[in-house]
Amino acid sequence: QVQLVESGGGLVQAGGSLRLACAASATVFSVNDMGWYRQAPGKKRDMVAIITPGGRTYYADSVKGRFTISRDSGSSTVYLQMNSLKPEDTAVYYCAKKRPWEAEMDTWGQGTQVTVSS
Repeated sequence: QVQLVESGGGLVQAGGSLRLACAASATVFSVNDMGWYRQAPGKKRDMVAIITPGGRTYYADSVKGRFTISRDSGSSTVYLQMNSLKPEDTAVYYCAKKRPWEAEMDTWGQGTQVTVSS
Protein backbone atom coordinates (compact mmCIF):
# COMPACT_ATOMS: atom_id res chain seq x y z
CA GLN A 1 0.00 0.00 0.00
CA VAL A 2 1.38 3.37 -1.05
CA GLN A 3 1.92 5.79 1.80
CA LEU A 4 2.56 9.48 1.73
CA VAL A 5 3.64 10.90 5.08
CA GLU A 6 3.44 14.66 5.57
CA SER A 7 5.15 16.73 8.22
CA GLY A 8 6.00 20.34 8.96
CA GLY A 9 2.70 22.07 9.57
CA GLY A 10 2.08 24.42 12.46
CA LEU A 11 1.18 27.90 13.60
CA VAL A 12 2.99 30.92 12.19
CA GLN A 13 2.43 34.66 12.10
CA ALA A 14 1.58 36.42 8.88
CA GLY A 15 4.72 37.09 6.88
CA GLY A 16 6.44 34.05 8.30
CA SER A 17 7.62 30.84 6.66
CA LEU A 18 7.03 27.12 6.97
CA ARG A 19 8.35 24.11 5.08
CA LEU A 20 6.21 21.06 4.55
CA ALA A 21 7.68 17.66 3.71
CA CYS A 22 6.11 14.58 2.14
CA ALA A 23 7.97 11.29 2.29
CA ALA A 24 7.24 8.47 -0.15
CA SER A 25 8.89 5.25 -1.20
CA ALA A 26 11.60 5.51 -3.81
CA THR A 27 9.56 3.65 -6.44
CA VAL A 28 6.56 5.94 -5.95
CA PHE A 29 8.65 9.05 -5.94
CA SER A 30 10.59 8.39 -9.13
CA VAL A 31 7.70 7.86 -11.54
CA ASN A 32 4.86 10.03 -10.22
CA ASP A 33 3.79 13.63 -10.34
CA MET A 34 3.81 14.81 -6.73
CA GLY A 35 1.60 17.61 -5.53
CA TRP A 36 0.44 19.70 -2.63
CA TYR A 37 -3.22 20.58 -2.19
CA ARG A 38 -5.02 22.46 0.54
CA GLN A 39 -8.50 22.65 1.99
CA ALA A 40 -9.73 25.49 4.15
CA PRO A 41 -12.82 25.08 6.36
CA GLY A 42 -15.99 25.13 4.29
CA LYS A 43 -14.09 25.20 1.00
CA LYS A 44 -13.16 22.63 -1.59
CA ARG A 45 -9.69 21.16 -1.85
CA ASP A 46 -7.51 23.11 -4.30
CA MET A 47 -4.21 22.47 -5.99
CA VAL A 48 -1.30 24.45 -4.56
CA ALA A 49 1.69 23.10 -6.49
CA ILE A 50 2.74 20.10 -8.56
CA ILE A 51 6.16 18.80 -9.56
CA THR A 52 6.76 16.20 -12.28
CA PRO A 53 9.41 13.45 -12.22
CA GLY A 54 11.47 15.66 -14.51
CA GLY A 55 11.22 18.63 -12.18
CA ARG A 56 8.67 20.76 -14.04
CA THR A 57 6.58 22.77 -11.61
CA TYR A 58 3.09 24.23 -11.60
CA TYR A 59 1.60 26.64 -9.08
CA ALA A 60 -1.75 28.09 -8.19
CA ASP A 61 -1.85 31.80 -8.99
CA SER A 62 -2.46 32.61 -5.33
CA VAL A 63 0.92 31.19 -4.25
CA LYS A 64 3.18 32.07 -7.19
CA GLY A 65 6.27 33.89 -6.02
CA ARG A 66 5.72 32.85 -2.40
CA PHE A 67 5.72 29.04 -2.42
CA THR A 68 8.29 26.69 -3.92
CA ILE A 69 7.84 22.98 -4.52
CA SER A 70 10.93 20.80 -4.82
CA ARG A 71 11.90 17.15 -4.71
CA ASP A 72 14.90 15.37 -3.22
CA SER A 73 15.58 12.07 -4.96
CA GLY A 74 18.02 10.92 -2.30
CA SER A 75 15.39 10.91 0.43
CA SER A 76 12.31 10.46 -1.82
CA THR A 77 10.81 13.57 -0.28
CA VAL A 78 8.81 16.43 -1.75
CA TYR A 79 8.98 19.80 -0.06
CA LEU A 80 6.76 22.86 -0.08
CA GLN A 81 8.60 25.96 1.07
CA MET A 82 6.04 28.58 2.02
CA ASN A 83 7.20 32.17 2.49
CA SER A 84 5.33 35.42 3.10
CA LEU A 85 2.44 33.47 4.54
CA LYS A 86 -0.96 35.11 4.75
CA PRO A 87 -3.97 34.30 6.94
CA GLU A 88 -5.77 33.08 3.82
CA ASP A 89 -3.14 30.35 3.48
CA THR A 90 -4.62 28.72 6.57
CA ALA A 91 -5.77 25.22 5.62
CA VAL A 92 -5.07 21.53 5.89
CA TYR A 93 -2.34 20.75 3.39
CA TYR A 94 -2.28 17.36 1.67
CA CYS A 95 0.42 15.62 -0.28
CA ALA A 96 -0.72 13.57 -3.27
CA LYS A 97 0.60 11.66 -6.23
CA LYS A 98 -0.48 10.47 -9.68
CA ARG A 99 1.05 8.90 -12.75
CA PRO A 100 1.98 11.63 -15.24
CA TRP A 101 -0.67 10.63 -17.77
CA GLU A 102 -3.49 10.56 -15.22
CA ALA A 103 -5.81 13.53 -14.77
CA GLU A 104 -6.46 13.11 -11.07
CA MET A 105 -4.37 12.38 -8.00
CA ASP A 106 -4.88 8.80 -6.85
CA THR A 107 -3.24 8.68 -3.44
CA TRP A 108 -3.37 11.20 -0.61
CA GLY A 109 -1.53 11.76 2.63
CA GLN A 110 -3.25 12.31 5.95
CA GLY A 111 -2.90 16.08 5.84
CA THR A 112 -1.08 18.59 8.01
CA GLN A 113 -2.59 21.75 9.48
CA VAL A 114 -1.11 25.14 8.62
CA THR A 115 -2.46 28.11 10.56
CA VAL A 116 -1.37 31.67 9.81
CA SER A 117 -2.31 34.26 12.39
CA SER A 118 -2.79 37.92 11.53
